[in-house]
Amino acid sequence: MEKIRYFDHAATTATKEEVLKEMLPYFSLNYGNASSMYSIGRKSRKAIEEARQKTAHAIGAEAKEIYFTSCGSESDNLSLKGVAYANRDRGNHIITTKIEHPAVLHTCQHLEKEGFRVTYLNVNEEGFINLSELENAIGKETILISVMFANNEIGTIQPIKEIGEIAKKHQIYFHTDAVQAIGNVRIDVKECNIDLLSMSAHKFYGPKGMGALYVKTGVKFEKIQDGGHQERNMRAGTENVAGIVGLGKAIELAYEKFDGYNEKIMSLRDYYISQIQEKISNTKVNGHRTKRLPGNANISFKYIDGEALLLNLDMKGICASSGSACTSGSLEPSHVLVAIGLSPEMANGALRVTFGDDNTKEDVNYLVDSLVEIVEKLRKTSQEYMKFNK
Repeated sequence: MEKIRYFDHAATTATKEEVLKEMLPYFSLNYGNASSMYSIGRKSRKAIEEARQKTAHAIGAEAKEIYFTSCGSESDNLSLKGVAYANRDRGNHIITTKIEHPAVLHTCQHLEKEGFRVTYLNVNEEGFINLSELENAIGKETILISVMFANNEIGTIQPIKEIGEIAKKHQIYFHTDAVQAIGNVRIDVKECNIDLLSMSAHKFYGPKGMGALYVKTGVKFEKIQDGGHQERNMRAGTENVAGIVGLGKAIELAYEKFDGYNEKIMSLRDYYISQIQEKISNTKVNGHRTKRLPGNANISFKYIDGEALLLNLDMKGICASSGSACTSGSLEPSHVLVAIGLSPEMANGALRVTFGDDNTKEDVNYLVDSLVEIVEKLRKTSQEYMKFNK
């Protein structure tokens, strides 16, 4: 079989061997319930607290401000619903953006049905919000601002520190979905005035089904899941000890190797973009050219059907994406690409390539050569392309 070349690290990453090695004992050897008082239970509790400390250290937080969840989506739900429900007495207005992950957008839509009012900020053609528009949207009833740190489709990194300053000035809680940013951007929650931050382990070489939420001390929020008293009575359910250990190790490794890793994937990204622009006509890079995640390259290919492009790449052993893995079942154009002003045709022809630790320049050359061949083939069957390129 053709070698698999994986270029979809924004969707998920492989769990690193060092991470798996630390996780394994907690499946069958140190299997105690962390809420138990006996020795194997205490070993599990100790492992959880060590992972909590590692997670906090990576983002400049305190260990007591970290809550473990099942994924980034749960962390987003807990942030938005938890703050909204706990602060009804202050107001019912939430501000977010039109390019958030579905975990935030659908949660906001749910809250609207419960009587909350949500403002969805526009973004410009590069995916940035306008800070003046953000400030103008704030009113007496505003209790929460939720703006993702970096977009999962186009990679644009928002001015998080400036948003945090605005939120702090108006005494409004600020949540950021940092699922794509962890390991790719250095984050200091105190410096950026972030009150709540969501993350997911499988985006930075940890296990799937494991997330975390940072909540600044003093933030008023409610639990949304009833049961036991785990996670300081804010997130019920027996702890996934192995997963928590894996997240702690993965985030520790991500920031230990931060500079070398990000220099590598940024170099591959820039080489890929330059090769595509040189060898294939009628393309457009989506998102800001430099203020983007180091491994993200989202490019639209005019006169191309995105699904056909992905299928042809798959036949060559190449894994890539047309956008968010969480919206892959939708027949609608990407809400992110629509929000930045792309025509349906250009949005439909978008390809998201996200680089990772396992990629090489040789892999990129294979990807570029394959795209040159596939795009030429597909455009020959495009009536619109033939009409304008006789």
